[in-house]
Amino acid sequence: MPCSPREIASLFLFEKLSPEQLGRLCGAGRVELFQPGPVYAEGDPATCFYVMIEGTVVLSRRVGGDDVEVVRTSQRGVYAGAMQSYLGDRVRQVYNNSMRVTEPTRFFVLPADTFADIMREWFPMAVHLLEGLFFGTKNTQAAIGQRERLLALGSLSAGLTHELNNPAAAAVRATATLRERVAKMRHKLAVIAEGPFSRETLAELIEIQERTAERVAKAPVLSPLEASDREDALADWLDDHGIDHGWQLAPTFVQAGLDIDWLEQVAAAVGEEILPGAVGWLNYTVETELLMNEIDDSTTRISHLVDAAKQYSQLDRAPYRVVDVHELLDSTLLMLSGKIGPRIKVVKEYDRTLPDIPAYPAELNQVWTNLIDNAVSAIRSTGGDGTLTVRTALDHERVLVEFRDTGCGIAPEIRGRIFDPFFTTKPVGEGTGLGLDISWRIVVNKHHGTLQVESVPGDTRFQVLLPLTAETPEEAV
Repeated sequence: MPCSPREIASLFLFEKLSPEQLGRLCGAGRVELFQPGPVYAEGDPATCFYVMIEGTVVLSRRVGGDDVEVVRTSQRGVYAGAMQSYLGDRVRQVYNNSMRVTEPTRFFVLPADTFADIMREWFPMAVHLLEGLFFGTKNTQAAIGQRERLLALGSLSAGLTHELNNPAAAAVRATATLRERVAKMRHKLAVIAEGPFSRETLAELIEIQERTAERVAKAPVLSPLEASDREDALADWLDDHGIDHGWQLAPTFVQAGLDIDWLEQVAAAVGEEILPGAVGWLNYTVETELLMNEIDDSTTRISHLVDAAKQYSQLDRAPYRVVDVHELLDSTLLMLSGKIGPRIKVVKEYDRTLPDIPAYPAELNQVWTNLIDNAVSAIRSTGGDGTLTVRTALDHERVLVEFRDTGCGIAPEIRGRIFDPFFTTKPVGEGTGLGLDISWRIVVNKHHGTLQVESVPGDTRFQVLLPLTAETPEEAV
């Protein structure tokens, strides 16, 4: 269609241009009429800059498998398309959204290369300022994002060190006590060996020792009242049989699952004259078994923490693979347990029937970290006590991962800004405002999922929806 310099001069974008400049625009560009339907699609090469002369335009962004409408307007002069062509090859030149029209609509269309040349020629200072703003913001965002990841890593490392210290210290204490008990057992064995005991009696005593060790491994869990009653009964039996300090031995025997019937068997096997020495020797056997169980529990916990750290970091795993989201959630919760603290109750509502999904697990762990950290901060802002609920479920053809907290909630007036870069409600120095922005880009851009929030005071829910199937990693990047 013919291009009229007077008509395009009536658009706010060009109203300050000279007649010569308007003439050049009309000479380089064109006016084109589009019937209802698509104009261009998100991700296609950005070849043109569009300015609407009349009609109605709709812009949308692709979120997961859906196109979400972001703008619908009939205002003359609105523009879209290759708006960053003046940045050249330094930026991937593709359309950042999709555009369609709902009625016959006329556009002034300018080729991207021409638009870039005109911008650099007519507005060199503005181009330099825009370049500085674009790349400066991008570099700042990358630097602060890296800083935030390092801060999160430092916090996780501190929490992991604290969690590792407890079982490690318990293992060290148990080892020192075990060394002492083994030394006393050797001494007691020497005393027994020097006594007037027959070979049959010693063999019976050793057999009782073996059965005692087996009972320790199968000791039942007693309630405090049951344990107290059994301790009293054992202490009375020991006192009646002339064994000193029975009240000290009884708790150890009860913890090991031993009872009066067991003591009767010992007494029948060794005789009354050597019963005190035999009971003392068997007490050391019980103590060594209990200490070895404590060492085993401590080292197992350390191993689990190390496994959780490896699961969280994904250092020895492929960057893109099929994963169980519950494994990722558990490793993140364990890594953050020190930060969560004892005053916040963690509730897991997992649907274990969910299938594994293709994903970038290390990056999903970063999403969980950001959302859990925000939930903990919200709970602490209301006094420190509260509940964090992590729920998984199947939502049609997607996996839902929901983080629900009982914190202060998100005010309606800022809810639309929480995913914006650098926006934060935390005090200065405590937040960079990039946690949710990074989470959004990981979930939406990289996994083609959805990240949404629902919030009222006392009930805030961040919901991550991930597709059950995904593109190949090459296509997904």
